[in-house]
Amino acid sequence: MTTATQKLQILESLNALDQSQTEKVLAYIKNMLVTSRDESQYRRFKRAAMKEIRQALKTDRSLKSGK
Repeated sequence: MTTATQKLQILESLNALDQSQTEKVLAYIKNMLVTSRDESQYRRFKRAAMKEIRQALKTDRSLKSGK
């Protein structure tokens, strides 16, 4: 199945929904997007924190060996 065919099938199924169902689908999609964004922000924060910890440990080791 091609991507274009899949997109057409999705559009056809969305057209068949009533207003209430459409709103539920849109809310679900928006929730997925927010969750994805939060996870990527968390990963960036975690990466930065781990980098700072590594730098602090390197500095601490070099200070102890320099005494």
